[in-house]
Amino acid sequence: MTTKTKAKSQILEAVHETAADLHRLGFIDKRKMQKYELLCLEPIPAYDSTKIRALRAHLQLSQVVFAAVLNTSPSTVRKWEIGEKQPSGPSLKLLNLIDRKGLEAVL
Repeated sequence: MTTKTKAKSQILEAVHETAADLHRLGFIDKRKMQKYELLCLEPIPAYDSTKIRALRAHLQLSQVVFAAVLNTSPSTVRKWEIGEKQPSGPSLKLLNLIDRKGLEAVL
């Protein structure tokens, strides 16, 4: 369960790395590891309708293809882009990953 999100500081990065190793070895359970991640890692920024539309346009993808990449429905992407809904959970993480690393990171 290693996350490649930037740590808030070098000390928290070391804490997170140690906790991840302990989790991998079975000394820390999943719930405790999630608490360490919340403590140590920068939160994922929110994506509003303008930012989502701009990202999709930059990638030159249709709403249907973009939805397939994010493993969601085209109607969900449509609602994000008109501001009816906000992405959360795995969709938000995928949007952030695509925004930072490009489409190749998830394909």
